[in-house]
Amino acid sequence: MNPIARTIVLLTLSNVFMTFAWYAHLKELNQKPWIVAALISWGIALFEYLLQVPANRIGYTALSLPQLKILQEVITLTVFVPFVTLYMRQPLKLDYLWAALCMMGAVYFVFRK
Repeated sequence: MNPIARTIVLLTLSNVFMTFAWYAHLKELNQKPWIVAALISWGIALFEYLLQVPANRIGYTALSLPQLKILQEVITLTVFVPFVTLYMRQPLKLDYLWAALCMMGAVYFVFRK
Protein backbone atom coordinates (compact mmCIF):
# COMPACT_ATOMS: atom_id res chain seq x y z
CA MET A 1 0.00 0.00 0.00
CA ASN A 2 1.42 3.40 -0.92
CA PRO A 3 2.22 5.97 1.79
CA ILE A 4 -0.73 8.24 1.03
CA ALA A 5 -3.25 5.38 1.23
CA ARG A 6 -1.69 4.14 4.49
CA THR A 7 -1.82 7.68 5.85
CA ILE A 8 -5.50 8.03 4.94
CA VAL A 9 -6.40 4.71 6.58
CA LEU A 10 -4.47 5.48 9.77
CA LEU A 11 -5.79 9.05 10.00
CA THR A 12 -9.35 7.85 9.50
CA LEU A 13 -9.02 5.33 12.34
CA SER A 14 -7.28 7.96 14.46
CA ASN A 15 -10.14 10.39 13.82
CA VAL A 16 -12.72 7.86 14.95
CA PHE A 17 -10.95 7.62 18.31
CA MET A 18 -10.44 11.40 18.43
CA THR A 19 -14.10 12.12 17.77
CA PHE A 20 -15.24 9.72 20.47
CA ALA A 21 -12.64 11.06 22.90
CA TRP A 22 -13.69 14.65 22.31
CA TYR A 23 -17.45 14.37 22.02
CA ALA A 24 -18.95 11.02 23.13
CA HIS A 25 -18.78 12.05 26.78
CA LEU A 26 -21.41 14.71 26.02
CA LYS A 27 -23.88 11.89 25.48
CA GLU A 28 -22.53 9.04 27.59
CA LEU A 29 -21.00 10.74 30.62
CA ASN A 30 -22.98 13.96 30.93
CA GLN A 31 -24.13 13.02 34.44
CA LYS A 32 -20.59 12.21 35.65
CA PRO A 33 -18.15 14.76 37.04
CA TRP A 34 -16.08 16.43 34.33
CA ILE A 35 -12.86 14.87 35.67
CA VAL A 36 -14.26 11.37 35.04
CA ALA A 37 -15.13 12.35 31.48
CA ALA A 38 -11.70 13.92 31.02
CA LEU A 39 -9.85 10.82 32.23
CA ILE A 40 -11.92 8.46 30.09
CA SER A 41 -11.48 10.77 27.10
CA TRP A 42 -7.75 10.86 27.73
CA GLY A 43 -7.66 7.05 27.69
CA ILE A 44 -9.51 6.96 24.36
CA ALA A 45 -7.24 9.69 22.97
CA LEU A 46 -4.20 7.50 23.65
CA PHE A 47 -5.39 5.20 20.85
CA GLU A 48 -5.86 8.24 18.64
CA TYR A 49 -2.21 9.20 19.12
CA LEU A 50 -0.98 5.64 18.61
CA LEU A 51 -2.46 5.86 15.11
CA GLN A 52 -2.05 9.57 14.36
CA VAL A 53 1.69 9.83 15.03
CA PRO A 54 2.68 7.00 12.63
CA ALA A 55 0.12 8.29 10.10
CA ASN A 56 1.74 11.73 10.08
CA ARG A 57 5.24 10.27 9.87
CA ILE A 58 4.24 8.09 6.91
CA GLY A 59 2.30 10.90 5.26
CA TYR A 60 5.15 13.36 5.61
CA THR A 61 7.28 11.14 3.36
CA ALA A 62 4.92 11.83 0.44
CA LEU A 63 3.10 15.05 1.33
CA SER A 64 4.06 18.53 2.44
CA LEU A 65 3.02 19.59 5.93
CA PRO A 66 0.19 21.84 4.65
CA GLN A 67 -1.08 18.98 2.46
CA LEU A 68 -0.97 16.62 5.42
CA LYS A 69 -2.92 19.11 7.57
CA ILE A 70 -5.64 19.70 4.97
CA LEU A 71 -5.94 15.94 4.42
CA GLN A 72 -6.41 15.58 8.19
CA GLU A 73 -9.17 18.21 8.22
CA VAL A 74 -11.03 16.59 5.31
CA ILE A 75 -10.89 13.25 7.11
CA THR A 76 -12.08 14.91 10.32
CA LEU A 77 -15.14 16.30 8.58
CA THR A 78 -15.78 12.96 6.87
CA VAL A 79 -15.74 11.17 10.24
CA PHE A 80 -17.54 13.90 12.19
CA VAL A 81 -20.68 14.22 10.05
CA PRO A 82 -21.71 10.54 10.42
CA PHE A 83 -20.80 10.69 14.12
CA VAL A 84 -22.90 13.76 14.79
CA THR A 85 -25.90 12.47 12.85
CA LEU A 86 -25.86 8.74 13.66
CA TYR A 87 -24.32 8.58 17.14
CA MET A 88 -25.26 11.94 18.64
CA ARG A 89 -28.62 12.01 16.83
CA GLN A 90 -28.20 15.60 15.65
CA PRO A 91 -30.02 16.64 12.47
CA LEU A 92 -28.15 16.54 9.19
CA LYS A 93 -27.72 20.12 7.99
CA LEU A 94 -27.07 21.64 4.63
CA ASP A 95 -24.26 23.58 6.33
CA TYR A 96 -22.20 20.36 6.30
CA LEU A 97 -22.34 20.41 2.51
CA TRP A 98 -21.13 24.02 2.44
CA ALA A 99 -18.32 23.11 4.84
CA ALA A 100 -17.35 20.20 2.59
CA LEU A 101 -17.28 22.50 -0.43
CA CYS A 102 -14.99 24.89 1.45
CA MET A 103 -12.74 21.96 2.31
CA MET A 104 -12.66 20.97 -1.36
CA GLY A 105 -11.44 24.47 -2.12
CA ALA A 106 -8.73 24.09 0.52
CA VAL A 107 -7.71 20.76 -1.00
CA TYR A 108 -7.52 22.34 -4.45
CA PHE A 109 -5.30 25.21 -3.34
CA VAL A 110 -2.97 23.13 -1.16
CA PHE A 111 -2.55 20.23 -3.59
CA ARG A 112 -2.30 22.13 -6.89
CA LYS A 113 1.05 22.19 -8.56
